[in-house]
Amino acid sequence: MTRKKIKLAFITNVAARNAAYRKRKKGMVKKLSELTILCGVEACVVIYPSGSNSQPEVWPSTVAARSLFSEYKTLPVNRMVNQESFLEQWIKKATERLEKLQEENRRKELIQVMFQNLGRKELQNVKKEDLEELGWLIDQNLKDIDKRIHALVKAYAYGGKQED
Repeated sequence: MTRKKIKLAFITNVAARNAAYRKRKKGMVKKLSELTILCGVEACVVIYPSGSNSQPEVWPSTVAARSLFSEYKTLPVNRMVNQESFLEQWIKKATERLEKLQEENRRKELIQVMFQNLGRKELQNVKKEDLEELGWLIDQNLKDIDKRIHALVKAYAYGGKQED
């Protein structure tokens, strides 16, 4: 049986609010305990209940929480990331990936143009600015073909074995 969706609003009835607080706190502590066990991480929770003279509730213990907070404070600043720097890093990586993909697409387009014009006396569908890159790509392919021919000749000369 599924639970109905609850409306997130302040609970005005004090008894109902306290009951909800106890249930939710118990559930949150249970989930955090499971997280620490299953994932092998250190965690703590500090809950400040409503009321002016209430003491904060700490899990697993006040000593463990203080130790964890002091450990957090001693982390080097470069390991801490705020949302802005996280987004800047993410954008930088995405931009680098985009540039690599654009270069790869450009190379594939030039290869396609090269094969389309293979055996023709005049180049078709080639822009002037593409000619230099196309020439470089053709030179690279010719060098690769030449290396492969030399490897096959060498392999054939030494007993008929081919190298890949």
